[in-house]
Amino acid sequence: MIVKTKTYTRAGLAGNPSDGYFGKTLSVTFHNFYAEVTMYETPDLEILPNDRDHSYFNNLEHLVRDVRRHGYYGGIRLIKAAAKKFFDYCGEKGIVLPDKNFTVRYRSNIPVQVGLAGSSAIVTAMTRALMTFYGVEIPKPLVPSLILSVETDELQISAGLQDRVVQVYEGLVYMDFNKELIETEGHGIYENIDPNLLPPIYLAYISDLSEVSGIAHGNLRGRFMAGDQNVIDAMKYFAERAEQARDCLLNHQPEKLGQIMNENFDKRREIFPISRMNLEMVNLARSVGASAKFSGSGGAIIGTYEDQKMFKKLQETLQEIGAVVIKPEI
Repeated sequence: MIVKTKTYTRAGLAGNPSDGYFGKTLSVTFHNFYAEVTMYETPDLEILPNDRDHSYFNNLEHLVRDVRRHGYYGGIRLIKAAAKKFFDYCGEKGIVLPDKNFTVRYRSNIPVQVGLAGSSAIVTAMTRALMTFYGVEIPKPLVPSLILSVETDELQISAGLQDRVVQVYEGLVYMDFNKELIETEGHGIYENIDPNLLPPIYLAYISDLSEVSGIAHGNLRGRFMAGDQNVIDAMKYFAERAEQARDCLLNHQPEKLGQIMNENFDKRREIFPISRMNLEMVNLARSVGASAKFSGSGGAIIGTYEDQKMFKKLQETLQEIGAVVIKPEI
């Protein structure tokens, strides 16, 4: 038995980062980038390393470049943590797993740490593979919460539900993280929306701007828990923008989405420090008439554009600072 699962990258269109604060978000997955897990039965359990898990380097400079790109940990910790959390979940639910082992390997072409949910894609693909391999069914609304717990509980990474929800449901998803529902049922209200309602969307990223999202979210959570009114008000503002984004699409007013996305970023800038190059990427995109906001925590932006002429101008302008500009395959 060979199991293969694939999880696509995502970009937040509106509302992020309020997902970790009982807010609302609108997010979309696209097929340009993905994480894939392959699992098959073997006598012993083995996790095969990916190239981001290697420990051989040409020289000290090579080691430093690798650390800057991948951090001190590769993807194996995500695979291990996902397996442990899955095992714990089954134990808590009284699910008896078949007595069999597996060998698992993963690969990902998602640009590293540029706010495209690469880590959660690996965890999601691994969780799906485990469910299929062991024949375990988990109610769909609860799967994102299980995936989130892999990073928050096992790896102590600050994160929200948005990435995991949209990667489980796929496509264009509106999420209402209703506090009462999450605390009683373990999930929010998740709604798939027809992606054909979207206006033309572009994505741009610079690999050298990679940043560990958990660091930024950790600082923000500390301020929120300390009662920082600016952060509390911002979360309400983000949630309102997500609701407005959903409504403008369902009301067939896609031309309003760009302004909502701009407002989302501008409010984020009030509570988050933005690096010079990240800010320049946003400003350059807006200079040609496009809208622009972070897709996640920085390193990549997403926005709307009017036509092919504007898209070409986007490419030409952003390439001057080393950004890759693509049309997401939604």
